[in-house]
Amino acid sequence: MNKTNQLKPEQIPQQAFDWYDEYAHGDINRRTFMTRLGSLSIAGLSLGLISSALIPDYARAEQISFNDPDINATYQEFDAPKGHGKGNGYLAMPSKLTGAAPTVLVVHENRGLNPYIKDVARRLAKAGFIAFAPDALFPLGGYPGNDDDGRAMQRSLDRSKIEQDFMAAASWLKVHEKSSGKLGVVGFCFGGYISNLLAATMPIEINAAVPYYGTPAKAELQANVKGPILIHFAENDKRVNATWQAYEQVLKENKANYQAHFYAGAQHGFHNDSTSRYSPDHAELSWQRTTAFFKQHLS
Repeated sequence: MNKTNQLKPEQIPQQAFDWYDEYAHGDINRRTFMTRLGSLSIAGLSLGLISSALIPDYARAEQISFNDPDINATYQEFDAPKGHGKGNGYLAMPSKLTGAAPTVLVVHENRGLNPYIKDVARRLAKAGFIAFAPDALFPLGGYPGNDDDGRAMQRSLDRSKIEQDFMAAASWLKVHEKSSGKLGVVGFCFGGYISNLLAATMPIEINAAVPYYGTPAKAELQANVKGPILIHFAENDKRVNATWQAYEQVLKENKANYQAHFYAGAQHGFHNDSTSRYSPDHAELSWQRTTAFFKQHLS
């Protein structure tokens, strides 16, 4: 990955990261975000340089090539009768798979199946898992190629139906003809929420859940979480971290099998290597923990 033109996180004020988080979650529009960035007086850093560092550049994010000979990637449809009727996603499998393998559902952020999430699926396939990354935007034609439109499209859909689509995708993947019968889920931001939700609504079917900086399921569902669940948090993520104390108390009362890690100095989205929120050391450590967790509980 070429990071030579990307600002380092320490060069960007925390206020800019916080504004980007508001923008990325639809709390402010692009114009407001850019106006706020323009109000910052930072020696040597232009508005264009800061905004280009914060807004994803997916050309930089590829770690595993789509034509890597060790994986076989296709698009697959599945039935989602309680959701939008039909779903579609990106299925990445080890190319030399001869028997069965554990499966992992990969859940995108709040903007559809972008190139970063497809790359995550390929990373899991490279590690020996069957990975499936559904696109919540399939009912509208799929990820549009840019995050602004993707966010708007995802907001326009019925959230409960999106949730049902991912539940259907999990059920489809668990009984895939090459599945060992073991199913994990990993998700980022909105996908972290979905990972928490599946752990609560499908505690028998989900054998291991890994939410990255995601909010928990509704309070009335949280007591269903049994685990195993591995939760990753960024230190500089007030919105998500504010939900953790109450959620952890429920997990303790429920005697759930859980682990939680906070990454010092990290921003929300630190695993996404397409922006300056990316923290290579934290991303690598969390990913090592994630793959080890899946190997432990899905083998």
